[in-house]
Amino acid sequence: MGISAEFQALLDSGATTICRCWRLVRKDGVSFGFTDHDRDIEFDGQTYLAGSGMDASALESSTGLSVDNGQAVGALSAVGLQDADILAGKFDRAEVVQWLVNWDDVSVRELVFRGTLGEVRRGETAFEVELRSLAEGLNKPLGRGYVPTCDAVLGDVRCGVDLGVAGRVETVSVLSVVNGRRVLVDAVPSADSGWFANGHMRWVSGGNAGVVSVVKVDAAAVDFRDIELWEELRAPVQVGDMAELVVGCDKRQGTCKDKFSNLLNFRGFPTIPGEDWVTDFPRADGTNNGGSLLHG
Repeated sequence: MGISAEFQALLDSGATTICRCWRLVRKDGVSFGFTDHDRDIEFDGQTYLAGSGMDASALESSTGLSVDNGQAVGALSAVGLQDADILAGKFDRAEVVQWLVNWDDVSVRELVFRGTLGEVRRGETAFEVELRSLAEGLNKPLGRGYVPTCDAVLGDVRCGVDLGVAGRVETVSVLSVVNGRRVLVDAVPSADSGWFANGHMRWVSGGNAGVVSVVKVDAAAVDFRDIELWEELRAPVQVGDMAELVVGCDKRQGTCKDKFSNLLNFRGFPTIPGEDWVTDFPRADGTNNGGSLLHG
C-alpha cells in the first residue's frame, strides 16, 4: 500500500517536520504513547509523550511473506515503561503501532508498522525491545499432531469442558511465600492434592496482577495449599495477594474420562505406535500372530 499524496508532497518538499510516534497497548488495555519529537503530540485520543527516551531503528519491510522486524530502545521512567512492569510480564505481546507524523500538522501522518512486542532486554536504566510484525504469525506451524495425548486446550471449543463448574476455578490468597516459584495459599477442602497440577494460577492483585503462571505441583494440606510453579514469578509476591487457581489436565485419556467425564471430546491418539515400534522385531517368546499390538 502506497503512502498518501499529501504525505508524499511533504517528503518531496524537503521539510524536516517529521517525527516518529509509537502506541503500545498492553493485554490489560492500558495504552502508552511515545514520540522522539521534542514536545508532546496528540491525535486519535492518545497523547504521545516527548522526553520519554524512546527511539527506534529503521524497520525492515518487504512485499513477500518474510517477517518484517525492527527494534526500539527507551529509558525506564515513571511516565513510560517501568522495570517492575516489564518484570511482571505486563508488556509481553503488547500491540505496537508506529507512525511517521508531521508534527506541524498531525493530520498528515502515515502508519508504517503494526505488530507486537517481542523479546525485551533490560539494562540498569534502559530497555531494548524487539518489534514483531503481523507476519510473525506465518512462522507458527498449522495443522494437528498425531500424538498419544490430547492436543486441545482445557476449556476451549474443541475440549468442551466447562470451567464455570464449581471447583474448577477457585480464588485464593497467599498465606506465605517460600520463594519466587512456591507459595502457600488458602486451603481448598473440596479439591484433592494434584487437582490444580498442570493448571494455571491467574494473579488478580499484587505486583503480578494479570500474569498467568503454570502450576507444576499442587499439594493439599489441612490449613493451606502448597503451590509450586514452573517458572519463577517476575515480581515479588506479598502475603495477601489474590489469585485464581484453574484446574489442570495432563492431557491423558484416563484423566479426560475420570476427572472431567469428557472422553467423547478427547483429541489424542493413545493407541498410535511409538518410535519403539519401528525398531521392534519378532521374538520366539512373543506373540507373532499378526494380531493387535495391544491385545495380542
